[in-house]
Amino acid sequence: MLARSASPIPARTLSRDLGIPKSSLYHLLAAMQSKGFVTPIAVNNVENSQTENALWGLGVSAFEVGSAYMRHEPLEERARPILVSLMKRVAGIAPLVGHLGILRGSDTYYLLKESTGGPITVVSEIGVRLPASLTASGRAMLSHLSAAQIRALFPNSDAFINRTGKGPQNHSQLKDLLARERKQGFSRESGLVTRGHSSVAAAVFDHLREPVAAINLVYRNATIDDSHSQTLVEAVQDSARELTKRLGGRLPGGSKDVR
Repeated sequence: MLARSASPIPARTLSRDLGIPKSSLYHLLAAMQSKGFVTPIAVNNVENSQTENALWGLGVSAFEVGSAYMRHEPLEERARPILVSLMKRVAGIAPLVGHLGILRGSDTYYLLKESTGGPITVVSEIGVRLPASLTASGRAMLSHLSAAQIRALFPNSDAFINRTGKGPQNHSQLKDLLARERKQGFSRESGLVTRGHSSVAAAVFDHLREPVAAINLVYRNATIDDSHSQTLVEAVQDSARELTKRLGGRLPGGSKDVR
């Protein structure tokens, strides 16, 4: 029920639709909450998790299980030709590196890498994990998670990593940044991971409109001017939409479904 719903569900509704007593429901929710599969949603800044009016949504563990399924071969098989085509599309602009990344906890984990060739060195190699709050790929996915999921991934200030002295260092900064990037439909970072380098990324979605991956392009700042910057944004957005389509996914609310 929670996975199919576009919004959190009151405990009384869960009890009624599942046909189980409220007392049993609360025990079940408590057990699932302890493992991160569900989370109470604050209403007026109060989490009344033991009342029938309490709202419940999916937790981070549920998201990670769903993402784990998509991380298997079908995702990489379907993404590889799209990533190759992306690099051909932007090859004449500058030396660029493209990746397919996913979330693993609060990190971005890179599954695929392609390059246009040329002199560019990046730390985001296949199998590398980087803080999702700093990477364009990570934030492209984070921007489409719920506030409760973000709180679970970044429970306190210690969860925010500082690599180059730049980037969000608390919930307020991350929340504002994610809101802007969700609205614009892509994420961009400059110098947060590696000084002198930037990246742009767009999220890929499953059939529940949940972000399951992201496609990015990384470049040296000195090689890209303003006119080419917008071209790169459009290229990663087109590639992310194409992979969403091939996965049978749907774009988030407010966007047209992929055809």
